[in-house]
Amino acid sequence: MVGWLADLGAQTGFLGLSWGHPVMWALAGGFLYLAIAKKFEPLLLVPIAFGMLVVNLPGTGLMEPGEGLLWRFFHYGIEWEVIPPLIFLGLGAMTDFGPLLSQPRLIFLGAGAQVGVYITFFCAHLMGFDLKEAATIGIIGGADGPTTIYLGSRLAPHMLGTVAVAAYSYMAMVPLIQPPIMRLMTTRQERRIRMSKARKVHPLEKILFPVVAAVAVILLVPASAPLMAMFMLGNLFRESKVVDRLTGASQNELMNIVTILLGISVGATMRAETFLQPRVIFVFVLGLFAFMVSTASGIALAKLMNLVSRDKVNPLLGAAGVSAVPMAARVVHKVASEEDRQNYLLMYAMGPNVAGVLGTLIAAGVFLAMAG
Repeated sequence: MVGWLADLGAQTGFLGLSWGHPVMWALAGGFLYLAIAKKFEPLLLVPIAFGMLVVNLPGTGLMEPGEGLLWRFFHYGIEWEVIPPLIFLGLGAMTDFGPLLSQPRLIFLGAGAQVGVYITFFCAHLMGFDLKEAATIGIIGGADGPTTIYLGSRLAPHMLGTVAVAAYSYMAMVPLIQPPIMRLMTTRQERRIRMSKARKVHPLEKILFPVVAAVAVILLVPASAPLMAMFMLGNLFRESKVVDRLTGASQNELMNIVTILLGISVGATMRAETFLQPRVIFVFVLGLFAFMVSTASGIALAKLMNLVSRDKVNPLLGAAGVSAVPMAARVVHKVASEEDRQNYLLMYAMGPNVAGVLGTLIAAGVFLAMAG
């Protein structure tokens, strides 16, 4: 009887506990609090946090190569590069390029906000990270979770959990991080600038745009093809108006399923023995630096455009050039409305916001071509 009880005790997970496991439980609890109580990116932080929790319970074998359930989700979904492109299919079906097409000059703000990505890449490399790790850290500045996960899975799988949580954390904290930078870099008069009326976009333009953009960007940066092709296919579903079932499935059922699998797979990579390392702190600091520089560079470019243009751009729109859709656009509108309640910038801010998604995709393709 005693021997049987001893064998039973040896099969529990208690004997495999280390000091790192309770730390990871606490982190998982913190993310659940942010997701549930504060509603910070709950659709992804909830499955990420739960995946982080269960993978740090010893003896489960959930990430056992070839056998574990979460390992299968991670291997076939992320390592095989299936889930991130499917996420972009859904994002494309949700995206309206109308605000960008109505004022094409706003695409430069989406490009300008990628400066933080490249500066952080060079900074991380100078700090001792290799090219693949530096690229994975730099892409956090785009504030685009699926792109960060895709690039991380290709270049630095050992950093995937860290960079994914950093990217989604900063996306969730856009309302906290961006406004101080926006107010510091703009005057009250600049924040009150009203945009000229946007032209009406013809439906044919919206149909042609995903086709032309896919061809142009993929020819320019072939490594971006998996994400760009699916993103533009989803947008073509939306704008063609003839495949409502496919559009609805991409926006809802498919998007919800792959979001669950993506979140729990990413969380499962965050085991105590790999996550609790000094370098992780540097990744979070550099990721924050990248996001702040991206915000500042977008605003700076908008101010520069105003020096050479009669039709002034509200510099706050530059902050929407990061890929946090539509959170960054909403923050721009909120800050502008604090100065002038009649200044409605939301639809204008969606232009650089979706341009930022394209900019981050191109940056990821450049990094893959260079370091992949």
